[in-house]
Amino acid sequence: MYESYWQLRQKPFENGADPAFFYPGPSHQAALLKLRYALENRRDAALLVGGSGLGKTLLVTMLQAIAAEPIGPVVRVSFPQMPLDELMAYLAVRLTGASWSGRTPGLQESVGRIETFLTSNAQKGRHAVVVIEEAHLIDDPRTLEAIRLLSNFEPGGRPGLTVLLSAQPGFLPVLDRTPQLEERLAVKCLLRPLSEKETAEYVAHRLEQAGAKRPLFEPKALPILAQLTQGVPRRINRLCDLALLIGYAEQQKTLGPDQLEAVSQELAAVAAD
Repeated sequence: MYESYWQLRQKPFENGADPAFFYPGPSHQAALLKLRYALENRRDAALLVGGSGLGKTLLVTMLQAIAAEPIGPVVRVSFPQMPLDELMAYLAVRLTGASWSGRTPGLQESVGRIETFLTSNAQKGRHAVVVIEEAHLIDDPRTLEAIRLLSNFEPGGRPGLTVLLSAQPGFLPVLDRTPQLEERLAVKCLLRPLSEKETAEYVAHRLEQAGAKRPLFEPKALPILAQLTQGVPRRINRLCDLALLIGYAEQQKTLGPDQLEAVSQELAAVAAD
């Protein structure tokens, strides 16, 4: 709606996982390098922890895009809070590329299919990855134990897959109570909110990727933006997107602190209602 007014090719603050909009801030870049190390060196498991809205999904998408060719297939489980037999059946189908028959096989059958596939995959020189997103939602200890046991499949004496757990910080106490799983983690990555400087760089990067020819936010607005959003990328996206919309409606040439504060107050008022 507002793209032509601001002379943009596309909306700069969408929350989709588009690698082109990945901002390589220090925290995110360090996590990306560590996770890439775990995958390409075929480690058992890795952990990515970050609060809601900090960009875990986009980072995993970026990791998938840059991983070396022998890595694959990559299976992402977006809803891990399912019965154990269904989870294993889902993994068996996604890993093998088979079609869903409509019948949930028994746990032993699914595990056998996974093991057979991983052996074949390893013989081709490839290494599978299973990404468990929203891992903090898992409340069944048996599921965590099954995830740990996936790393027991070692065709040729090396792990046949890497399990990447992506979770909010509330998952850390669960790990403390599951030392067998914690010991399998080759790397642990913690995403933190963006600093004031990083927030400004994040906004500039997003605008540049969207085709902006000039700064659209006044320099004095950016510290306010960092303060209002606490450096959380998803909040930055929401606030900036609405500010651009309102700026378009009011025919503003740039966006300053007043516009950002007004949008933030409106969002707070709607949330309160």
